Amino acid sequence: MKVVMILVDSVNRRFLNCYGSKEPAFTPNLDRLAARGTVFENHWCGSSPCMPARRDIMTGRLNFLEKPWGGIEPFDQPLPKMLATAGVFSHIVTDHYHYIRVGGENYLNAFTTYELIRGQEKDPWKLRPEHANLKKPEAYRGTFSPDHEDNMAEFTEEQTYPTPVTMQHAAEWLEQNADADNLFLWTEGFDPHEPFDVPQAYLDLYAAEVKVDSNEPNFWPPYAKNTFTEEETKRLRVRYKALLSMTDAYIGRIFDVLDRHDMWKDTMVVFTTDHGYMLGEHGYWSKNYMPAYNEVFHLPLIIWHPEAKIRRFNGLTQNIDLYPTMLNLFGVDPKLQRHRISGKNLLPALMGETDKVRDEIIYGYFGKSVNYFDGRYTYFRAAKDPSNRPLYVYTAMPATSGKYYGTDSVEKENYSRIGYGHLGYTDYPVFRIPADIIGITSSSGGFGPRSEDNAESLVFDLASDYAQEHPLSDAAIEARCVEGLMRCMLAHQAPQEQFERLGL
Repeated sequence: MKVVMILVDSVNRRFLNCYGSKEPAFTPNLDRLAARGTVFENHWCGSSPCMPARRDIMTGRLNFLEKPWGGIEPFDQPLPKMLATAGVFSHIVTDHYHYIRVGGENYLNAFTTYELIRGQEKDPWKLRPEHANLKKPEAYRGTFSPDHEDNMAEFTEEQTYPTPVTMQHAAEWLEQNADADNLFLWTEGFDPHEPFDVPQAYLDLYAAEVKVDSNEPNFWPPYAKNTFTEEETKRLRVRYKALLSMTDAYIGRIFDVLDRHDMWKDTMVVFTTDHGYMLGEHGYWSKNYMPAYNEVFHLPLIIWHPEAKIRRFNGLTQNIDLYPTMLNLFGVDPKLQRHRISGKNLLPALMGETDKVRDEIIYGYFGKSVNYFDGRYTYFRAAKDPSNRPLYVYTAMPATSGKYYGTDSVEKENYSRIGYGHLGYTDYPVFRIPADIIGITSSSGGFGPRSEDNAESLVFDLASDYAQEHPLSDAAIEARCVEGLMRCMLAHQAPQEQFERLGL
């Protein structure tokens, strides 16, 4: 058996045809996979954003209750290493440069082999010394990065852009190894993550909606409330859809290899994303700082398995379920698993042996609201008071996105407050770092006092209000959600102070 896993970043499922989009992006290759495979209707992220979601997938446990962004821990048993115990050769091709930044440790070297494509976003790759302190030009709207400007100068044709290169290299690797067995190929495109820099040809696909010039200096929305005009917002949404279309076009190269070598008969293909993305919905751009709306946490998942019986699966599933699914598929000895995991095997769902995987889930960002879903009601549970405390980071790899929990973010007089402890599922000792000594205060990456965007506990009925525009005021429903939330937190072995922080 072989597996091709395609993980692309920041896909908002409301733009996909196979999920009934009212404003679909042009994605003929994902349509092609959906027509062949199983579309999971009720699939959810556990931990967001990028690295937390990847650790969820790699370990089968939720990351967001114990730490924010960070590396694979020394006590983790990442998916590729577990597959290796069953003789599976794993390879990753990715342009997700966060894997080589501080806070992205130990993911790539879990694979047998890996290839990193450079140049996305603020990847410190081609920046010239004279541009290091370049200021944002007056014409630019949104975010500006000198790194990005110099990187983009390298991409003169669409096939030289990082995500097209990534997918093309994955297709070539698969072609070269088409006759091999026991392969796990993880191919990962950074697009359609912002910035929405995309060749003109893909913007022209949407000319009937609005004509956008690829050189317009408005392609990078900030992590902030929407201050763009209605016209600017529309143009940015077209840019996002165009970037998704380019990604889809090169995913098609991988499917072409599967066609040429008749590999669909013995290859499982998985398409999903790490998290979604907000494009003006609820007045927000991007992710991380706003409530955990469906646009970010309700994800696409499409799986082709040559023996699958089900074409649409409505049961509740989560990203952590991919881990045990792969272990079961390749026959990894369960006795090798040192820790209890929370993921559920999806193979019975694919084979039509069950119509239910889960009754309820929790999800969220570290240090913000903890969120619950029972298949009908979503519940955002806010911190009990503005201090957002008590809160601790638990890690044996003391680094987060671009920073160490040391000289980068903790004053030396607070070093003595860093203690050690244990997580519920392992005896391996970890640092227990008080959140209030960590000097990361951005609305996107910080976990300081409770923000105004996460100040309320809210309940929504997705059966009648999927857009989450009309919170309910029903004490009985909220009480039921609170019970479910606590059940899930206990099942996931949440640190005790998380309950106290939420007033539970």
